[in-house]
Amino acid sequence: MSNNTGNTVLALLAGAVVGAGIGILFAPDKGSRTREKIKGGYDDAKTDLKHKLENATNSFKRKFSNAKYDLEDTYEDLVSNMSHKSEDVISFLETKLSDLKNQNAKMHK
Repeated sequence: MSNNTGNTVLALLAGAVVGAGIGILFAPDKGSRTREKIKGGYDDAKTDLKHKLENATNSFKRKFSNAKYDLEDTYEDLVSNMSHKSEDVISFLETKLSDLKNQNAKMHK
């Protein structure tokens, strides 16, 4: 979630909480009931925010867990490729060394 999206969601949530609180305060009800409603609204908002945070955290963990496995696979592929390439290079160099030895032996005859 980008920073602007996070700020927008937070602003909307804060506006909803403030709006609900003002609506409850101006409602013709007893003070004790108004306090219960405010507490209930606060508890609901707190629970909702907690669930959203847990969902975002789990999503974040899943994405980075997958990225970790992708990185490990890529690393293993790279090491495997490099191992094969180094064997190819060594074979090539051994062939060239053999050719040079043969040419050198022909020159000394």
